[in-house]
Amino acid sequence: MSTRRHFLTAAAAAASVQIVPRHVLGGPKHTAPSEKLNIAGIGFGGMGSHNLAMCARTEQITALCDVDHNYARKVFTQYPDAKRFHDYRELLTSDVDFDAVVIATPDHTHAAISSAAMHKGKHVYCQKPLTHDAHESRALARIAKQTGVATQLGIQGHSGEGRMLVSEWIWDGAIGEIAEVEAWCSLSYAPHGHASWSSPCSDRPAKVEKPPAGMDWDTWIGPAPMRPYHSCYHPRVWRCFWDFGCGMMGDRGVHTIDAIVSSLKLGHPQSIECIHVKGGNAEVHPDSAVIEYRFPARDGFLPLKLTWREGQEPPRPKELEAGRKYPREGGVMYKGSKGILMNDVYGGSPRLVPETAMKAYKRPKETLPRVQGGHEQDWIRACKAGKYDAAGAHFGYGGHLTEITLLGNVAKRFPGKKLLWDGEAMRITNHGPANDWVKRPYRDGWTLDETA
Repeated sequence: MSTRRHFLTAAAAAASVQIVPRHVLGGPKHTAPSEKLNIAGIGFGGMGSHNLAMCARTEQITALCDVDHNYARKVFTQYPDAKRFHDYRELLTSDVDFDAVVIATPDHTHAAISSAAMHKGKHVYCQKPLTHDAHESRALARIAKQTGVATQLGIQGHSGEGRMLVSEWIWDGAIGEIAEVEAWCSLSYAPHGHASWSSPCSDRPAKVEKPPAGMDWDTWIGPAPMRPYHSCYHPRVWRCFWDFGCGMMGDRGVHTIDAIVSSLKLGHPQSIECIHVKGGNAEVHPDSAVIEYRFPARDGFLPLKLTWREGQEPPRPKELEAGRKYPREGGVMYKGSKGILMNDVYGGSPRLVPETAMKAYKRPKETLPRVQGGHEQDWIRACKAGKYDAAGAHFGYGGHLTEITLLGNVAKRFPGKKLLWDGEAMRITNHGPANDWVKRPYRDGWTLDETA
């Protein structure tokens, strides 16, 4: 037991306030509910700052790690007592007392950092998408189960009321049997780069720039192939580059497809095909794309055709009233034998279509437990319980969800080719070159520790 926890327990006993020791709760991964977690943040220039703030409402932030201290300065000032690091490897081998980490680095470093943290016995909250390729997603799900730490994928809609309602209404038979679903995000990264640039970057820049003062560029590159620093990658614009980000499929696709996977109980797809692609090249993701997934029948569910659209909207169904807009930025449209159900990009605001059907529908009783306090608090409770799968979007679920979405990115590399997927073997069986995108190579000196 750490010195900090020994002191807290002793002090509480002296004050006649009972704090349950970890050994009573069942093991070293447990933290008494009345004791605060010590949490470290790794990468927090963007969404990570929000995740930390949600955790700091009830817990303590004791360490902060970011490769760019200048860019992260504002967040550093919010937690003046937190120890500062540039490299997550230094953090994980330091003597700083922390129980859990929040990871919000660029996509291509999620797997390496999450794996290293779990092997150190740290609970992990990782922003979406969980990984940069499908192989990493499967690996992190396995590592989380083996190490027994509590995990959570940063898809806040999973803890929302809307996602619960979607499942309960579908299971209630509100729209009958479902054989087709449309999911989309109407946004696009095009033109690639910062909006202020006169010449947006859609290729590898010829000009070499010097990294900003206080930035560790080698650690930022991580397992990706080395290239010189340029401001078109950092800050914030890395997501549209294949080497660093998962494009719109990883940005919004994981959010949007979440409610579909959970409500329709999707396993592995049978096939994935890119039936439309516009723009993009070997460096950047396309401006728009359409991916068609086929899933087999499951217990109580028909075979499913799932179409993902990015940079465009699906055709309007005749049932959608004139003048009624699609959800802002994107959403999901479940097409059932008895009607249509729509929700927004995060699984929220579900409505039956047309509105007359919504008004006539008698909602079923709640069957799913609701999450109190938000997505981060769901994870914190799992950390204190010491259960690896207690959070709703634990890596077992989040890894499977991410794997499905990232197979769509594989299909984008081979437009017009229906890729047949063997989920158990984790291989595309009819087009060997596509497997090179299921598992991407790491730069020399970097590995993903997949051992138990």
